[in-house]
Order: sequence, then C-alpha cells, then structure tokens
Amino acid sequence: MTAIDPDSLSADEARAARRERLFTRINAADKWFQVVGLSWLTPILKAAAGDNPRAQMSEIWRLLGVPILAICGFLALWGTLAPTVQTSLGAIPGPAQVWTQAVALHEDAQAKAASRAKFEAQVATLNERRVAAGKEPVARAYTGAPSYYAQIWTSIKTVFFGFLIASAVAIPLGILSGLSPTANAALNPIIQIFKPVSPLAWLPIVTMVVSAVYVTQDGWFAKSFLNSAITVTLCSLWPTLINTSLGVSSIDKDLVNVSKVLKMNTWTKITKLVLPSALPLIFTGLRLSLGVGWMVLIAAEMLAQNPGLGKFVWDEFQNGSSQSLAKIMVAVFTIGIIGFLLDRLMYAIQSLFTFTNNR
Repeated sequence: MTAIDPDSLSADEARAARRERLFTRINAADKWFQVVGLSWLTPILKAAAGDNPRAQMSEIWRLLGVPILAICGFLALWGTLAPTVQTSLGAIPGPAQVWTQAVALHEDAQAKAASRAKFEAQVATLNERRVAAGKEPVARAYTGAPSYYAQIWTSIKTVFFGFLIASAVAIPLGILSGLSPTANAALNPIIQIFKPVSPLAWLPIVTMVVSAVYVTQDGWFAKSFLNSAITVTLCSLWPTLINTSLGVSSIDKDLVNVSKVLKMNTWTKITKLVLPSALPLIFTGLRLSLGVGWMVLIAAEMLAQNPGLGKFVWDEFQNGSSQSLAKIMVAVFTIGIIGFLLDRLMYAIQSLFTFTNNR
C-alpha cells in the first residue's frame, strides 16, 4: 500500500482534509464544553467553520438564545414585581439594587484585604525592630471582620471537609453493602431511618458532642467549623452510600463468576472489578452528596455561627438595614452559582475516570 503524497493532493482535497481535522478537534472539545456548561460554543465553532450554518444557528438559538431570553424574561419580571412587595425592611430589591450591593461587597472586600495587608506589614516591621533589639518577635492575629470573599472561601472549605469525610465513610460501606447481602440487610434500616433527618435536627447533637470531645482551645479547627462540617457529613453521606451499593450490586454476574474462576482475593476483586464497573454510579452519588452538602451547609452555618455564607445571611437578616435584603439576595445568587460550579467540577472529575454520558 503506497502512502499518499500531500503534494499530490489538489487544492480542494487539501481544504477538505483541513476541514475534517478542524471538525475532529471541535468534536473532541465538545466533550469538555459540555462538562463546564458551555455546550453552545460547539455550534458556534462549527458554523464559523462552515458546517451547515443553518442547522448550527438553530442549535445556537436552542443552547444560547433561549436561555438568554429566559434570563432576560426572569429579570424583567423580577424588576417589575419586586417593588410591589413591601416588607418590614422595605420593598423587595430589584436586579439593579442587588447588583449595587454586589459591587459594594466587592469594594468592601478589597478595602478589608488592604487593611489586613497593612496590619500584617506593621506586625512584620514591629518584629524586625524587636529582633534587632534582641527581643522575641510577637505573634498578633488580625481581628478584623472577614470579607465577603473570605466567608465564601470558609464555606467552600467547610463543605469539602464534610464531603471528604462523608465519602471516606460512604464508599467503603457502600462496597461492603453491595458485595454482601448480609451487610446490606444490616445497613439498610439505618440508612432508611437517618437519611431523611434534617440538618437542623443533627446540629444540636453534633454541637454537644463536639463541645464534650473537642475540649482544646488551640486545635487545628474552630468548634463552629467542626459543627458545620460534621453536620454536612451526616446529611451528605447517604446518596454516595446508596449509589455505591447499587453500583456494586449491579455488576455483571459473568464478571463475578470470572473473578471466582480466577480465584481473585478480595482486594484484587474490589480494585480490578468492582470499582471500575461501579464508578459511574459512585460518581453520581458523589455529585448528589456534594449538592446536598452545599445546601445543608448554609443552614448549619446559620445555627453554628461558623463565619461562612450561612452566617452572612443570618447576620444581614438580624441587621435589618435597608440594604440587608439586597445583600441576602446577593448571597442567594452566590450560593446558586457556587453550587452549579461544584457540580460541574464533580462532573469534570467523573469524565476523567468514567465513560458515562450522564450530565
């Protein structure tokens, strides 16, 4: 079989080859566009490359035009109806007022960051002088109020801490439950009883237990952080446990028989057979657990007074100023956007390890 000389290709054939390579790259990128929620980029790129522009414009309208139109309609309806609803703090803020408060929170965060940097620079200068004078340096913590961005970061750290603990507990128990009918019979009543329990019911118990067990005053974690994180753990482990058990128990029986013929030990069976087959459902459970954990966290932070988004919402509610409602709505949108990004993050990780088409 002789190789084709690129120089022997006609100009039309060369253009066709380049277009085919371009479409191949666009189709490969489409997977990741879908992962991050930017699937509308694919028809735009295809239309720009000349692939049936009429059909691609229809896809662009469906994937981009319709959502934008829906958002504009929502904003118009919100802006029209909001002023008609009067509360004890005044009228419900419209989009313009919420945007104003979002900008104000950003500027306040920048001012607090500058204040903290100035404080730390002053402490560093003081310690340099003390060292030069032969004295021990002093450690002084910044005691200013956390910025809005700092509270967002605290909430993200808290939810991931609780989520990782929940995953570390739920995945092994789910594998055990899926492999052993006896273990499944033992765990199922516990799952069915505790799965519906509200975080508001767990939090007082968690608070008392943490206060009794975690008695140190200079530990790695603040008690309010642990209260929130453990509550997230208790409420978010069930979706992962149930889906892991379902995924493991649904493994093809022929594969299980092959493992018996090959006389695989338990560890080899789990790592070479069980986990690869059950990964799609395990990741589905992880995505659900992270979503549940993020919802639970806000309520837990309100009651535990952990300095995150939940506490921010509660403080603004208690503050009762004319801007409080708008700031709370900024937090609501922030919570929703972060929840979406967390789901996309988990789906991106899932795409790296599985071949599922679920989105």
